[in-house]
Amino acid sequence: MDNKLKISFTVITVIIGFMIAIQFQTVKEPVVRDTRDIWELREALLKEKEVNSNLLSETRSVEAKLEQYKTEQQSSPEQALKQTLEELKTEMGLTEKTGPGLILTIEPSMEEILLGEKVQNVSPELLERLVNELNQYDAVDIAIDGHRLINTSVIRDINGETKVDGNSIKKIPFEVRVLTKDVNAAKDLYNRMQVSRSVEDFFIDNLRVSISKPLEKLTVPEYKDTIRIRFMEPVKERGGNE
Repeated sequence: MDNKLKISFTVITVIIGFMIAIQFQTVKEPVVRDTRDIWELREALLKEKEVNSNLLSETRSVEAKLEQYKTEQQSSPEQALKQTLEELKTEMGLTEKTGPGLILTIEPSMEEILLGEKVQNVSPELLERLVNELNQYDAVDIAIDGHRLINTSVIRDINGETKVDGNSIKKIPFEVRVLTKDVNAAKDLYNRMQVSRSVEDFFIDNLRVSISKPLEKLTVPEYKDTIRIRFMEPVKERGGNE
């Protein structure tokens, strides 16, 4: 009987000790919930709110311009037309523009310089990835090697030579100038480009991308080529009897 009592007491003691150990471990190392999905949703929500805010701002700006245009049209229609034309030219990239931004310099990697080898060309795919990433990070205006990009710009290989809207990139190094909406956006773009995937891709082709500090004043040239408009024709006004 004494042996059974001792065995029972031992088993109970072991169980109690095991439970205390588990409780101590639970208190010592609390379970941390993985909230990455929640934060990703929060970031997506903030991004959508920012887009919505920008759309509202643009809508109000357009409405204000329409009201201004109506007022000026009554007093001075020619002046209103000239002002509207200048605004459209600016938005399309047909005028020189100055604002905050960054300068990205595409140049040979240090290894190529030490070996005395010259990189003759940069692939259009690399430039397209870079431009797409810059646009993703809210770049406002971009110029590559002095050639302003617009909505219809094309970067492609022609006879083994990379061209921007038909203009050759003459030599390496060359600059990619990027304008942003304000200085804070320029700082944000600078931080993002420090860990850019497209910048890393240049290194594979023996190139490197040097990123300047955010600049308060940076100038990009106007788009100098002819803009060809397709699938558009003037509207013919109809008479009152038609």
